[in-house]
Amino acid sequence: MLALLFKNFIRSKGTKIGLVFLLVICFISLLIGQQFQQKQQNNIKEAALYQKEHIARNAAFHKDEMGLLLYYIKFSLVNATLPVNSLAIGQRDVNPSIQSVTIRGLEGQKYDSELNNPNNLLSGNIDFSFVLIYLFPLLIVAFSYNLVSEEKESGTWKIVATQSQNTFFYILKLFYIRILSLIALLTIVLFIAILFLNIPLNQSLFTFYGLGILYILFWFAITFFIVSLQKNSNFNAVILLTIWLFLIIILPAVINTYIVNKFPIPEALELTVKQRNAYHEKWDMDKKITMDKFYNHYPQFKTYPLPDKEFSWLWYYAMQQAGDDDSAKQSQELEQKLQQRNKASQLISQFIPTLHTQLQLNEIAQSDLGNQLLFLKETKQFHEKMRLYFYPKIFDNADVNKENWSKFKVETFHDPSEISFAKAFLPLLFFNLLLIGFGWRNFNRKVI
Repeated sequence: MLALLFKNFIRSKGTKIGLVFLLVICFISLLIGQQFQQKQQNNIKEAALYQKEHIARNAAFHKDEMGLLLYYIKFSLVNATLPVNSLAIGQRDVNPSIQSVTIRGLEGQKYDSELNNPNNLLSGNIDFSFVLIYLFPLLIVAFSYNLVSEEKESGTWKIVATQSQNTFFYILKLFYIRILSLIALLTIVLFIAILFLNIPLNQSLFTFYGLGILYILFWFAITFFIVSLQKNSNFNAVILLTIWLFLIIILPAVINTYIVNKFPIPEALELTVKQRNAYHEKWDMDKKITMDKFYNHYPQFKTYPLPDKEFSWLWYYAMQQAGDDDSAKQSQELEQKLQQRNKASQLISQFIPTLHTQLQLNEIAQSDLGNQLLFLKETKQFHEKMRLYFYPKIFDNADVNKENWSKFKVETFHDPSEISFAKAFLPLLFFNLLLIGFGWRNFNRKVI
């Protein structure tokens, strides 16, 4: 019986066209993921090569003053990109994965990013997570919306009912065939991704796969519930497409608007302007005020008195530090509001399976807002480390030629966040069981 049902399902031209179409789109998404992966790898290689040549060139040209040399030299920090990131690009296409900073004021550099075509940013990337979230449900709806209603409308359901010992199990078999087909398609695509994108068989991939299966089951659970109402095919199609539109497009947009208005943030540009204004105004202030603030921030440097001359690198870098200190409140406010936005979206998404899946896929791939906030925090610590290393050398006017500049390599930040299976799976599992339970109750209440 099951084999016959499967043959009837797979013989349909609509089924073949749907599966082939989705498979082609999946291949395209893997190609886009590969392009993104190669771009990231090339950027890292170029950053390492550039830093090596950049430091060597400036050290040869500005060999008389350590302070002048450090004005130009940039040091790079890389946000490590997981191979599974190719499947869920997330915010990595708008947020920089490489931060190159001098030891001057940080706030004016922290939000620098590469230029992107606004039209490309608007349309986004058709990565695999997009295909899974947006297109898989449409095929599920197309395959399942008329499982019972079509046969009732064509007059063949009575024949099915008389030939089948249990019509409810017959309906379950119809769903089972379709579920198996979509999960098989997901498995094939991810297997190809493992080979094509060199994704290792690790916890991240298995969690991604498990989340994908639960998401597919969620949409089948929705169609199971709608079919259980035993309405006509037109009603089923309209209501399922309305649910898709609501859960995929409308509700996330409404939630995003709510979060943006609930936690308004100052623009990064405003913060940069604040930092630069705070620095530039120090040129017209009494130097003692600037130095007192600097010594208050770094008591260990009080042993370096301000030279009795018009310009000194001690005073110049004290001004740079003062710019960061004066904009620290705005910087902290921006970080807190971003954290609040991230926590709010994570909390709300637990009750919206589509949004939850999208955020969790990005979190697994370390392409979410939380990862970016950790990277910015690490950038601040990296910048501070370089400052504390070079400040004494600048203030002592150390010999540039005696410094081993080749030891300054591009450093890499690895996100220490761990994957929570409960957080990833439980919301989807709950909604799946709830919808299946309501559907089962409806089938038992009504005579099929």
